[in-house]
Amino acid sequence: MSFHCTSIKIQGESAPRKTAKATKYKGVFGTITTIVKTEGPRSLYSGLVAGLQRQMSFASIRIGLYDSVKQLYTSGSDHPGIACRLLAGVTTGAMAVGFAQPTDVVKVRFQAHIRMANSDNRYHGTMDAYRTIAKEEGVRGLWKGTMPNITRNAIVNCAELVTYDLIKEALLLHHLMTDHLPCHFVAAFAAGFCATVVASPVDVVKTRYMNSPQGQYRSAINCAVVMLTKEGPTAFYKGFMPSFLRLGSWNIVMFVTYEQLKRALMSAQLSVKSHS
Repeated sequence: MSFHCTSIKIQGESAPRKTAKATKYKGVFGTITTIVKTEGPRSLYSGLVAGLQRQMSFASIRIGLYDSVKQLYTSGSDHPGIACRLLAGVTTGAMAVGFAQPTDVVKVRFQAHIRMANSDNRYHGTMDAYRTIAKEEGVRGLWKGTMPNITRNAIVNCAELVTYDLIKEALLLHHLMTDHLPCHFVAAFAAGFCATVVASPVDVVKTRYMNSPQGQYRSAINCAVVMLTKEGPTAFYKGFMPSFLRLGSWNIVMFVTYEQLKRALMSAQLSVKSHS
C-alpha cells in the first residue's frame, strides 16, 4: 500500500520522456494492477526493509514518548488541555523525524524506483542506498526534506494522537462505548481519516521533494508552488485513498496494540505492588 501510494504522489512531477510512454496510475486497484503488470508482484514490496527500519525508529519515539511529554507539559495533570496535547504531538513528531529522517529518504527512493540511465536499479539494498546517497549527495542528503517532513509529521502526530485522545474520551464520557477494543477501533479509524485529510498536501510535497534529483526544486515551498501551477490544487491530494487505507489500518493496529500493552503493563505493576 505504501509503495503504490508513493507512485501516485510522484506521478506528474516531471514531463514524460519522448522515448517512453508515461505510466498512468488510476485509483488504488488500478495502480496495483499497473505496477504488477509492468514491474512484477515483488515491486509492491519495494522499500520494505527501509520501511520497517523507519517504523521501528520513528514510531517508537513519536508514540512511546507522547504520554511522557504530555505529562511533562501538564505537570502530571490527569486532564490536559488541547493545547498541551498539540504541543506534545508536535514535540515527539519533530524528535522522531530528526532521528529517523535517513530511513524515510531511503524508503521514498526505493518506492519511487529511481533508475540509472541503463535501467538498472540504482540501489542494491538498504545499506547500499545509505552509502550511495551519502557519497553522491553528502551526509546532508540523508536528511533531505527534513523541514517538510517535520511539518508533515507534526500535523500527522497531532491529528492522530490528539484526535484519538479526544474521540476516545468523548465516547467514554457520553457512555456510547466502554474502554475496550471496539472503542479503540472506532477512535483509531476516525483518527486515521482526520490525519489523512490534514496531512495529504504536506505529505505529497514531502514525497516529491525527497525523491527529486538535485536542482529540480529550490526548496520544499518551491516544489509546492510548481505543483500548484503545473497540476492544480488537486495534485496535493494525489494518492488520498491509498494514504487513508494505509494510515487508517496502521492506526487501528497501532492504537489497539498500544492500549493492550498499556493495560498489560498496568496489570503487571498492580500485581507487583500487591505482592510487595
